[in-house]
Amino acid sequence: MFDALYVGATGMQAQQLNVDTIANNLANVNTTGFKKSRVSFTDLVAQEAGRIQPTSDTSLGPLSVLPSLGAGVGISSVAKLFDTGNLQQTGSSFDVAIQGEGFLEVALPDGSRAFTRGGTLKVNSDGMLVTQAGYVVKPGISVPSNAKDLTIAADGHVRISVPNQSSPIDAGQLELAHFASPGMLLAQGDNLYRASDLSGEPVVGKAGQDNLGTFAQGFLEGSNVKMIDEMVGLMVAQRAYEANVKVVQASDEILGMVNNLRK
Repeated sequence: MFDALYVGATGMQAQQLNVDTIANNLANVNTTGFKKSRVSFTDLVAQEAGRIQPTSDTSLGPLSVLPSLGAGVGISSVAKLFDTGNLQQTGSSFDVAIQGEGFLEVALPDGSRAFTRGGTLKVNSDGMLVTQAGYVVKPGISVPSNAKDLTIAADGHVRISVPNQSSPIDAGQLELAHFASPGMLLAQGDNLYRASDLSGEPVVGKAGQDNLGTFAQGFLEGSNVKMIDEMVGLMVAQRAYEANVKVVQASDEILGMVNNLRK
């Protein structure tokens, strides 16, 4: 019975994390570039019934199945799903969406690097192209203070129009980074991700090459959360949680009955 209590408790913990993850997905249904998370479960290692040494499986009768009984459920992973969200037209020259695979690389204040699909850009006080949160977009695009217009091509080339010049200035080219297992990236908030051992190291390339996506200026990528799917998943998780609660309650009642037999 103690095993049943533990199994039920692991199920409650697992489904609580599942509910929390789905709730976070729903909370970010309108967050630009947000990627939903999914919880993967795994069965815990079966306990050994090593104290009993039968000559054959049949000699134990019903107890012969004990070595195959599991010890509950565990969390295998909480992974991000990077399927592309719907593109939303904004008309702003500083908004850019990534169509397909890839991430913008940004420089953090501590000198480390992070990656994002959030394409709301602006120019900081130093004239550098940065994200909405103020992180410089690599490889570093400098925008003159007298710039009249900024164009980002599908391949990432940035061209800037300035007064008294008939031809736009070539300010550089935005690059995209991709990973072997993007679902294993570590979310940092502000639509930022860091590489992990499981995600692999970033490989930086040019947009439109080596299976990388392209840029769409004047658009933003919406969240890839689908409200109906998440609501159904939430109901299933709640039902599973309730079922595990009943397992714990039933086990507790049986233990109470066993204790009362001694009286």
